[in-house]
Amino acid sequence: MKIYRVAALIERDMRKFLRSPAQMMASMVFPLLQLVVLGYAFGGHIKGVTVAVVDQDRTAESREVKEMIAGIREGPQTFNVREYNSLPDAIDDLKAGFVRGVISIPHDFSRRVYQQDRPQIALVEDNTDQFISAELLERVQQMVDQMNAPAVASRLAGPVQLSIVEMYPYIEYIKYLLAGSVSLCIFVVAMIGGGITFIDDKSRGLHEGYLVTPISKAELVLGLIGAGTLKGIMAGMALIITGSLISGVTGIWNPIQFFYIILVIAVASTAMISFMFLLMVRVDDPLVPRAIFGVLNTLLFFPSGAVYPIAAFPWWLRWIAVIDPFTYTVHALRNLTLKSTGIEGIYVDVLALSGFAALNILGCFALFKRQL
Repeated sequence: MKIYRVAALIERDMRKFLRSPAQMMASMVFPLLQLVVLGYAFGGHIKGVTVAVVDQDRTAESREVKEMIAGIREGPQTFNVREYNSLPDAIDDLKAGFVRGVISIPHDFSRRVYQQDRPQIALVEDNTDQFISAELLERVQQMVDQMNAPAVASRLAGPVQLSIVEMYPYIEYIKYLLAGSVSLCIFVVAMIGGGITFIDDKSRGLHEGYLVTPISKAELVLGLIGAGTLKGIMAGMALIITGSLISGVTGIWNPIQFFYIILVIAVASTAMISFMFLLMVRVDDPLVPRAIFGVLNTLLFFPSGAVYPIAAFPWWLRWIAVIDPFTYTVHALRNLTLKSTGIEGIYVDVLALSGFAALNILGCFALFKRQL
């Protein structure tokens, strides 16, 4: 095998790629839009939810409850309070979607408070949206816990308290999503710059020129994968720099971290390009890669933990995550961008991606045809 032949193939493919910068831009547009839109759509705290309050007791004790609800409105701003005189009217508006929850103070609330007879406050939720209902429940539960706190400290030893220590500053969801968006960008480049371009070149007869040269099968495979890897590195680095500037991730500017990020993106690009090349190595129909793009995107991106933790998956989806190259790319990049970890936090992922790429390349050697 001659290295200069492989280099010539890479040079030819990169010249073609650089003459069409719109290809790389198109590869980056969707992952970047996904990062910005999903990052800000899922990343914030829920605020301004309209909640109905029905005070059927109308006593000093019920006014204290409403003052605490107003405190939530002015503090975390989770609630927009709308007072109702009738519980059935509030329930009707809940069903119609005008309010997302109803807090009802029953008519015997103050009497039960004085008699210490387990006074109750009712929360009626619109649980069609689990995120909003969970946030409402959490805020109301905090309010109830505050009401149940003793006014005078006990003379006895106090209860056990939980002291929470957070290792890292608050992580916005857009920062959490950055690693997945970079992985998706590399995958899109692998699809467009690897699989689709390879099939289009074959359909146009461009590969016939390779087949009349003394270039070996291994040189052809390595040249095409090498060119695709360079495209993936260029697109991945461009997106992680742009995404870090947008999301406020600062860890990548450390020179050592930056080197590790380049290493992970390079190995991930090789793994994904070789995987796409293996899928397309015997395909001649240019419609095939376009047809399977959406299926592969769903099958590889979402089980990787890019959007939601793998620990919440059912067992069969976890097995998909184990063999998914996205999983190791997302884990390594998230450790580097959010935790500023060293080689100890990424070496398993790098080895897994390297092994995955090596198996794909060996498969390409076995399946690639050196003749028409």
